[in-house]
Amino acid sequence: MSAQIVEPVAEGSAAAGRDLPPSMVERMSLILDAFESPAARLTLEQVSRATHLPRSTAHRILDQLVRLEWLSHTSFGFSLGPRSLGLGGGGRADTELREAAAPYLHELQVRTGLVAHLAVLDGPDVRYLDKIGGRFAVRVPSRVGGHAAAHATALGKAILAWLPAERVDEIVEARPARLTKSTITDLALLHQELHRVRGRHGVAYERGEAHPDIACVAAAIRSPEGAVGAVSLVGDLRAPVERVAPLVLRAARQTAADLFPEPEPAPAPVRASTAPAQPTWSPATMDRLVADAASGAWA
Repeated sequence: MSAQIVEPVAEGSAAAGRDLPPSMVERMSLILDAFESPAARLTLEQVSRATHLPRSTAHRILDQLVRLEWLSHTSFGFSLGPRSLGLGGGGRADTELREAAAPYLHELQVRTGLVAHLAVLDGPDVRYLDKIGGRFAVRVPSRVGGHAAAHATALGKAILAWLPAERVDEIVEARPARLTKSTITDLALLHQELHRVRGRHGVAYERGEAHPDIACVAAAIRSPEGAVGAVSLVGDLRAPVERVAPLVLRAARQTAADLFPEPEPAPAPVRASTAPAQPTWSPATMDRLVADAASGAWA
């Protein structure tokens, strides 16, 4: 029988008197479960209290999760990382992303009559989380849970545009697969296209690159740490997707604002004034008041 390794617990710590989960997987799960929403920001002390793990143990596991991109670490603390928020992750993060985007996808579809999509990056592909459409929907070869090549879709390019160039190189093969005669199959040309996406404030287009009869416009849903997904509108090859681009960009930004609200700024400190107090009345008025008091006019 192998001996169970028990880590020392400092007296008075949050974990004192509690049994630690025996496996590393359970401890990692405890920490990830402490982040109750995509917008959650936790310090090391908050993670330790929420999980009842010793501070040293929590710190070591947090570092490992950051290295593996399950978590991100910024000056605000720890938060869910790319893999948890869709770049290979799923589950709760996907559900919350879908719930946040749902009203905006519905509004996009109703206002334009085009097919609205929500997707996340999943390896070299995008994975569809939602699809809302009218009569044209059956002609769009996509389905919830299905995949499409990221380099050939507006959804994929909208997300890839906000990743470091070296990360794009890792995700996309050195020679991306050709799906139609319009597909970008050169990595250098793809980087040029991603540069243009950033120049359009994150709006990505696709005309016949993934499917010969489809046009699409997309924009990424961005967290403080990067893109967590994208929304799009799809029509036939003649659809004026450029005209509806502002609507798509607004929907992506509204979804991001709901998922990642900005913290309210701290109120500015009130400083005591060092300037001498100014009289309420003019000198002439003060002279008259003093004269009246001296003459007994107020008696």
